Amino acid sequence: MILAAANTAADTAVHLNGTQLGISVVASIVVLILLVTVAKLHPFVSLLISALVVGIGSGYGPVATVESFSDTFGSTMASVGILVGLGAMLGRVLMDTGAADSIVDTLLAKTSVKMIPWTMALIGALIGLPMFFEVGLVVLVPVIILITRRSKLPLMRVAIPTLAGLSVMHACMPPQPGPLAALSCFKNGSVGVTMMFGLPIAVITAALVGPLFSKFAAKWVPVGAPENFETSKGRVDADGNPVTAKPPFALSVLCILMPAILMLGNAIFEIAAPDQAGSDALYAQVFAFFGKPAIALAVAVVFAMLVLGRATHMTWKAVNDSLKAALPPIAGILLIVGAGGGYKGVLVDTGIGDIIGRFVESSSISIFLVAWLIAAFVRVATGSATVAIITTAGILGPVVDQMGVTAPAIALLVIAIGAGSVFLSHVNDAGFWLIKEYFGLEVGETFKTWTVLECLLSLVVLALVMIASIFVPLV
Repeated sequence: MILAAANTAADTAVHLNGTQLGISVVASIVVLILLVTVAKLHPFVSLLISALVVGIGSGYGPVATVESFSDTFGSTMASVGILVGLGAMLGRVLMDTGAADSIVDTLLAKTSVKMIPWTMALIGALIGLPMFFEVGLVVLVPVIILITRRSKLPLMRVAIPTLAGLSVMHACMPPQPGPLAALSCFKNGSVGVTMMFGLPIAVITAALVGPLFSKFAAKWVPVGAPENFETSKGRVDADGNPVTAKPPFALSVLCILMPAILMLGNAIFEIAAPDQAGSDALYAQVFAFFGKPAIALAVAVVFAMLVLGRATHMTWKAVNDSLKAALPPIAGILLIVGAGGGYKGVLVDTGIGDIIGRFVESSSISIFLVAWLIAAFVRVATGSATVAIITTAGILGPVVDQMGVTAPAIALLVIAIGAGSVFLSHVNDAGFWLIKEYFGLEVGETFKTWTVLECLLSLVVLALVMIASIFVPLV
């Protein structure tokens, strides 16, 4: 039935007026931007209204639009929602058991003062791999302040590299919700392949931009650690009980990297032995099973609960309550991601892919650059990286599917979209105000540091994507 509905939608899209459809899409993006920025309406409702603007304005029909939105909302939640939920659980367990603290303390104990900026970039990247940006920021701000005071370094020399690691992982790497939502819009998208490209690009970007730019940021904004910031608060579990023991460093790192190891293992197997991948052989089935993102994250969550809970002497109930505490904060994210999928579904069914596909094929502009430009525009206008990612992926999804783009090229496309989604953070971005308040900065100082950092990260990632695309076949 679903397939028949999809075929009917595709047939309907063929008969829609191209000019009317193009105007409707542009109008929907304008409506989306105005609702999010001016009316301050929740992105979930804003995306729903924007989808109706496209469907009704293009002549697709109000009932067909609602059905298309609902169907794709459900499929997006089925694929992405599970991963976002498990990722949030893993991040919360790492935080409550002290695994994050163990990694930070061990790396800093083996670091000289001169190497602190590079070490903090590594810490930001490690913590940013399984944790959402906001969660990682909350975890690391006390560490940034404490290291600044102990090392006598300017605040920006410590903060900027850490933020670089957190932000670039948020933009480029699954299981972060943005890249996952983008991947769900492309038929040939692969989480494992995206991680294979995203990890080196993210690490190189964080290592280059964070420590180097921090030298200039420290001169432009020569401030120290905020005097009124409390760093003595101890770790507590979900019940508020103090947790004093810390798990071993190697075990903590293993818990963070386990999902990546399992998914990358399957991706490497598919590339090295394409004829055997997907076969009925036991070893091929094992690789495929544990390489599934949901299974890899579920294994990592259970493993972390068992070994980290035992290492820190936390009760099973306390560790299990950490999972419960992880879910309420991400409810809004899940709705936004699902609505982005619904918006994408309407765009696909109305046939916008035909218009954009003809534009991309007839122009000499790289599709990676087109993706970055659209995402950057929506990001600057709305202030939301998630909205920018899902809007851009929804627009380009039909084009990519029609062109038959390869999985490696889709991975680079997702990374380019992620890069555009963090460009030019300013006053309409909640992250802008978080950075300002946490580090006690003025608005102008936040522009000179955080905003410039986000622009540099975005441009460097785009440059690396363009370089990598030279060696990757598009179709």
